[in-house]
Amino acid sequence: MEVKIMKNILGANKTLAEENRRYFKDKHITAVNVMASPGAGKTSVILKLIHSLKDEVNIGVIEGDIASSIDAEKIEKLGIAVIQVNTGGGCHLDANMIKASVESLCLKSDTLLFIENVGNLVCPSAFDLGEGIRMVVASVPEGHDKPFKYISMFEAADVIILNKVDLMPYMDFDRESFYKGVRALNDRAPVFEVSCRTGQGMDELVQWVRQACR
Repeated sequence: MEVKIMKNILGANKTLAEENRRYFKDKHITAVNVMASPGAGKTSVILKLIHSLKDEVNIGVIEGDIASSIDAEKIEKLGIAVIQVNTGGGCHLDANMIKASVESLCLKSDTLLFIENVGNLVCPSAFDLGEGIRMVVASVPEGHDKPFKYISMFEAADVIILNKVDLMPYMDFDRESFYKGVRALNDRAPVFEVSCRTGQGMDELVQWVRQACR
């Protein structure tokens, strides 16, 4: 019975996700679902990309969290259209939340839309939001074993960011093992090594996102 209920939930979500996908396509909106564990640096990556691209393209943000509006407030200070979605304990965003949020944001055509999912390396990968790009952020302090533990997340990624690489000299992080795990699951997604603190590697990531928008 539990499996049947989950299938019903996923089926209903997929229907709404397809509606979102059609809407994004018609409006030329590049929707990026940003997924990571808590503290990996989702918001920091989004803020860096906003700073680099806000003069080139319309940007909107859907900020997902279990509670609070701390990250949304940071984004709003930059003059970016943002809406906070609090799941009240839910471990992921779903297509219905995105549909309602997009309607409230009233996005223009040719917009880059960042969807910051709830911090979690499990549930978000199972729920299609209608996004065009799945961006997974990992970080050096988390360790190199994440691709081995959270298979579906790294399998689904269109782009992978390894954040906080400035800490690599001080951490027991096996870079070769991390890439081995990633490439065993996903041989198509580019991997960008960045530091949001120092700016290392951000130019390459910005260029990739810029090309994705085109």
